[in-house]
Amino acid sequence: MRIDTEVKLDYKNVLIRPKRSYLHSRSEVDMNREFRFPHAPYVWKGVPIIAANMDTVGTFKMAKVLAEQGAMTALHKFYGLEDYEAFVKAQRSVEAENIPLEPELGLNAWNSTFFSFGITEKDSYKLDAVMKIAQMRPEGEPVFICLDVANGYSERFARIVEKIRKKHANTVIMAGNVVTGEMTEELILSGADIVKVGIGPGSVCTTRKMTGVGFPQLSAVIECADAAHGLKGLVCADGGCTVAGDVAKAFAAGADFVMLGGMLAGHDESEGTVQTRRFLTHELDENDKQVVKEEKYVEFYGMSSDTAMNKHYGGVAKYRASEGKRVEIPYRGPVEGTIMEILGGVRSTCTYVGAQSLKELSKRTTFVMVSQQINEVFGKS
Repeated sequence: MRIDTEVKLDYKNVLIRPKRSYLHSRSEVDMNREFRFPHAPYVWKGVPIIAANMDTVGTFKMAKVLAEQGAMTALHKFYGLEDYEAFVKAQRSVEAENIPLEPELGLNAWNSTFFSFGITEKDSYKLDAVMKIAQMRPEGEPVFICLDVANGYSERFARIVEKIRKKHANTVIMAGNVVTGEMTEELILSGADIVKVGIGPGSVCTTRKMTGVGFPQLSAVIECADAAHGLKGLVCADGGCTVAGDVAKAFAAGADFVMLGGMLAGHDESEGTVQTRRFLTHELDENDKQVVKEEKYVEFYGMSSDTAMNKHYGGVAKYRASEGKRVEIPYRGPVEGTIMEILGGVRSTCTYVGAQSLKELSKRTTFVMVSQQINEVFGKS
């Protein structure tokens, strides 16, 4: 046993120090990044925000809307092969009919979408089947896959990444989750292009509560980004963002991509179960009767929760415990408005520190440790 006495930080523990700038407007900030991968022979350009591969976030509907904004989606891993085939055929139709895409981004939904898999034998068969379907993709487009496990520290996981890299040499592989530099290096050397960073910071994740295991997310991103960039690899900060300022802090800490779950849940594209609740108010109508109002709520749950395991595996295995929770969040309408709000916040961050592009943000950032971030006299919002 040992104790690491060095202070580790989360997004809530810091603010970004403002600096003098020549920028006049948020519109001057370029939010696009261009990445080359350490293994896959592709160049990707776009807005490096990824919708999380959760049932009620990573959907085909979400992928379509986010692709229009230049952002990405990691599809949840419970879609069937027929769903993937329909998606690929739809992308081929876009190409064949010469439907115009966003010219400044050069993107379509195909190269903005990750296919997600676990590491079981069943997942291996499904991966091979999806790769066969992907042969119908638009010519020259990469295939993005996300190898997703809760604990990326097993040697077996690294060996599976290595095996998939050898079998699908030109595929862009994102793998995780880890929170320290040495395992980030191991996964990149094993064949991962992008390492997913985060254990327990998610809004519906209870891993830290159930296991006592985790790592403050800001420090994890800083450490993993430092390790990855030395090997020309990339990192994706996964979890812990609750507001646009947290997304900006993740990028400022060195994250190449930021994955969002709770911030994108509750929208039309999230496909969570919607419930309508009626309640009496203190208002009176013209007949002096209490006004009845309705509010919509959307189901959102962690992928290691009782809800998810009952839905997809028929229950919680005897050797497991739930490490997630189910919540109901207010219905939030179309996701486009939320994405624009997030991008606007990050653009504003860049203007405060003089970064003309998202790429420059980490180079312009000085974090300040704080005991309080905001004035909450009228609430936290």
